[in-house]
Amino acid sequence: MSTAPRFAIVAATFYRDLADRLIAGAQAAFAEAAAAAGETHEPADVFEVPGAYELPLAAKYLAESGRYAGVACVGAVIRGETDHYDYVCSEAARGIAQVGLETGVPTAFGVLTVDTMEQALARSGGDKRDSGRHAADAILRLHAVRRSLAGA
Repeated sequence: MSTAPRFAIVAATFYRDLADRLIAGAQAAFAEAAAAAGETHEPADVFEVPGAYELPLAAKYLAESGRYAGVACVGAVIRGETDHYDYVCSEAARGIAQVGLETGVPTAFGVLTVDTMEQALARSGGDKRDSGRHAADAILRLHAVRRSLAGA
């Protein structure tokens, strides 16, 4: 058995229960991929930040560290009564994409951008989808593309 590549999850914990669910989904996807590849698996390293706005800088630190083959960013932003939602969602998405483009380390946007808590629960491992798992799946696929191009 070979050792699996290391991955990181950076989680915005403003909504702690949602963050925990998203982390669990991402961890499950990373573990399943390692098992399917016959690799030993250590859980992805988890780093926490207060909110979605802080995700890009944390992702950049992790990507630039050279320790990780990919960084899954997870969290939730729930629409309120002000424009704050629009600014946070926009900057988090832009920043996370920029980290991947600048560093070449796969980064994924697993941030729920929803109107209600019910929508967030449904998308964090509830009845509709699991955005934490989807973020990890995106990282795994990007990592595979990168490896295939490197001839590994």
